[in-house]
Amino acid sequence: MKTAPDSHELFMRKHRMETYMITGCRFVLLFSLLFLWETGTRAGWLNGFIFSSPSRIIKTGCSMIQDGSLFRHVGITLFETFGSFLLITILSIVIAILLWRLPMLAKILEPFFVLLNSLPKSALAPILIVWLGNNMKTIMITAISIAVFGSIINLHTGFMEADEDQMKLIRILGGSQFHCMKYVMIPGSIPLIISTMKVNIGLSLVGVIIGEFLAAKEGLGYLIIYGSQVFKLDWVMLSILILCVIAMLLYEALNLLEKYALKKV
Repeated sequence: MKTAPDSHELFMRKHRMETYMITGCRFVLLFSLLFLWETGTRAGWLNGFIFSSPSRIIKTGCSMIQDGSLFRHVGITLFETFGSFLLITILSIVIAILLWRLPMLAKILEPFFVLLNSLPKSALAPILIVWLGNNMKTIMITAISIAVFGSIINLHTGFMEADEDQMKLIRILGGSQFHCMKYVMIPGSIPLIISTMKVNIGLSLVGVIIGEFLAAKEGLGYLIIYGSQVFKLDWVMLSILILCVIAMLLYEALNLLEKYALKKV
């Protein structure tokens, strides 16, 4: 004789159905937009030369895959993005910890970090090209400058809000500032660190594309700016769609990292 499902099982079943429905609606919306885009260009509602179309983008992508150029451009952009993101993460955490350990230094430097974070970084890119040359280093520094100052400010603010009672207990028991950082501040700030990383990965990608607009001969940013100059807009739309996919995958990867890290805390 079958027993009636309990409340937990009903809740989980309802949650799964809701998840499937949301995912299905997303795919329906995506394919509907692609269908309308393709239909609009074929029917002449949209100018296919200016707006391209999904079929033309697929054809262009297949052609670039065959000659190997697409993998080269995507690989360079990914390398610059990951490199910039790694450096942003390391610099932000190290400097924020230093400011947490030295409150006087934090008070001195705070207005300068706010000023640098507010400065339009695209205005710095031409200067960086003059200083460093037209190379990958300039692109990565452009990306780092976009995210690092805001990241330092956010992390330092979060570190300063660590549980003071727990740190007092550690000091009473003979612990040092290092023990406070190791056992209270860093573990309590893991959600903040990962949340900041989720923002920084997008900013790194944006910074790399800005740098490639101005100082690159390869990469998706170069394809966008060069394609617009020579009116090969299929290249432009293909690059933009690839960037959308990359941004989505990177964000989902950090979501998985967040779930894993929160289970371990």
